[in-house]
Amino acid sequence: QVQLVESGGGLVQAGGSLRLSCAASGRTFSSYVMGWFRQAPGKEREFIAAITWSFGRTSYADSVNGRFTISRDSAKNTVYLQMNSLKPEDTAVYYCTARRLVVDKYEYDYRGQGTQVTVSS
Repeated sequence: QVQLVESGGGLVQAGGSLRLSCAASGRTFSSYVMGWFRQAPGKEREFIAAITWSFGRTSYADSVNGRFTISRDSAKNTVYLQMNSLKPEDTAVYYCTARRLVVDKYEYDYRGQGTQVTVSS
């Protein structure tokens, strides 16, 4: 079955950086869009970034555009989220996701267990 396993979360000071990784397995993802969502306590889940596996086309939420970068390594079946200039409001559980191209950008077919990112002020 499909597995998305996130890693790389942790505690960082405001202005710092983290890189999240997502190891994907269980199927061929060439026709999928890989993404990252986050959810902070008491808040709705939020779309962060997405990348098409085949062409590497990216999209970002306004809240992270210019600070976060999504990428993928097809050889390693891994998706990354480089997060720079982190702010306390970036604190959340970050989830790796996968969706078919026909699925809405704000939804997904598969989701990992999540990794906690905490940004201290």
